[in-house]
Amino acid sequence: MKEIIIDTLIDSIKLIPFLFLAFFIIELIEHKFNKKAKKIIAKSGNYGPLIGSALGLFPQCGFSVMATNLYTTRIITFGTLIAIYLSTSDEMLPIMLSKNTDLSIILQLLSIKFIVGVLSGILIDFIIRKKIKKVKLNYHICDDENCHCEEGIFLSSLKHTFNTILFIIIATFILNTTIHYFGEENIETLFLKNNIFAPFLSSLLGLIPNCAASVIITELYLNNAISLGTAIAGLLTGSGLAILVLFKTNKNLKENFIILLTIYGIGALIGTFIEIYQIYF
Repeated sequence: MKEIIIDTLIDSIKLIPFLFLAFFIIELIEHKFNKKAKKIIAKSGNYGPLIGSALGLFPQCGFSVMATNLYTTRIITFGTLIAIYLSTSDEMLPIMLSKNTDLSIILQLLSIKFIVGVLSGILIDFIIRKKIKKVKLNYHICDDENCHCEEGIFLSSLKHTFNTILFIIIATFILNTTIHYFGEENIETLFLKNNIFAPFLSSLLGLIPNCAASVIITELYLNNAISLGTAIAGLLTGSGLAILVLFKTNKNLKENFIILLTIYGIGALIGTFIEIYQIYF
């Protein structure tokens, strides 16, 4: 056990400078681009799902939360909201960048999320095609959701790094312990690797309104404990704090559950499709 703890800490601590650098760059861009992004998505109109999916790929602290606020006030469409939720990468990208993951793998994951987000959003808006009266809502993302954006780039980056590295240590420790005592074959069985039902579990995990979900799924995928289809299923449904904010700000509970089931269903189905393709083709 002592060796497992030491190995876990060493592997995790080595990531801190790279993780901080990734978050610092992200925060820098976010502070410069956040207001512009809000205006762009608010004025996107019929191109909402396309623009929303593109902006959602970049792991901004409050973008999916901001999109939730824009939907609650009916500035963006249902389809645009779903597109943003599906494309949001949360902590996936910083972790992969800090671990020097092959660029082709990163682009593959981001491309799938972008395409699924765009097509789902366009299809949903086409099916619904109804206007909803705008409502007024006084809601401040940074103040209410503790994104720490107001505290400055450096301090915000430190907090993001600390929170993420904490989840990485926990996930890595669990993974290393399981591998040590049960073996790689058993851990693959535990996470249903190469099983068509695995995406349904991963998609459910992704719905946890916390960065822990994307951290765990990304770590499992990079450690080859889950397959691409299973990882995609969870990463599609992982939108950070957005779901939590949705239930907090949108009083229509029926609509909230429809949104929840929509992203869960899309994530699970896309993940299952990829899983079947990998297994049988």
